[in-house]
Amino acid sequence: MIKSMTAFSNGEMELGDLIVNCELRTVNHRYCDITLKIPDRLRFIEGDARAIISGKLNRGKIECALSYKKQSRDGQSFNVNMDAVAALLKATQQIEHLMQAPARFSALDILALPAIQHEASVDRQLLHDGLVTLIQRTLTQLIETREREGRHLGMLIEERCYKMQAFVTQAAQRMPEVLVNIRTKLQERVTELVANPDPDRLEQELVHLTQKLDIAEELDRLNTHINEVLRIVKQTEPVGRRLDFLMQEMNREANTLGSKAADIEMTQIAIELKVLIEQMREQIQNIE
Repeated sequence: MIKSMTAFSNGEMELGDLIVNCELRTVNHRYCDITLKIPDRLRFIEGDARAIISGKLNRGKIECALSYKKQSRDGQSFNVNMDAVAALLKATQQIEHLMQAPARFSALDILALPAIQHEASVDRQLLHDGLVTLIQRTLTQLIETREREGRHLGMLIEERCYKMQAFVTQAAQRMPEVLVNIRTKLQERVTELVANPDPDRLEQELVHLTQKLDIAEELDRLNTHINEVLRIVKQTEPVGRRLDFLMQEMNREANTLGSKAADIEMTQIAIELKVLIEQMREQIQNIE
């Protein structure tokens, strides 16, 4: 099953006196690019977090953000670091002495500053194990979202493949009539050349028309590529790069078909094929 590279998930867990939140966001990227946003207090989990994510995701620009807040409990009082408050006020007075219009601040402003309140201690192992569980749980939700989006992308790609098959069949059915028209034009040119013999020009005309006649190879290769895409979207491993390569090959065949088109209808078929290929290419950019 193919997976999308675009997804979001978040989770929350109570660990001691802390409520820890984990957010995971992923968007399309050529490689696996992991960015971690972790507060200093939880920085010790960085290595494990990176290993957990890289073990499950193969491609995408991945952002993992951890944050926490203290729980407010009934009867709980603030544990204020008064030494830090005194040092802060002393430094503030010295700075205000140099200012023309110092800004005032309240006690609540001071309490919101780092290091003013003593951090409640949480068992390190408990915190570590809880963070690992939280990241794994959030990552599982993310993967489920990527799989759900991947199923939708797979359906869209299959739908366009079937439309392409219909156009390839239409082109093959159109070919006999195109050949008749080319044969008529060839007869007219041969008649003209018989009246005014020019062997070199006749050879050039024959080579040119022979090239235009031969689109069977392009149609066969297009059918082969379409069937390969339909096979690949059913696989479970990452297939985004392979699908992108097939889009390049299909686009090349559609361009050749367009350049060999001998009438308006064949030209239109080539255009429709290129439109469908471009639509699939855009969708495949989001596939892992």
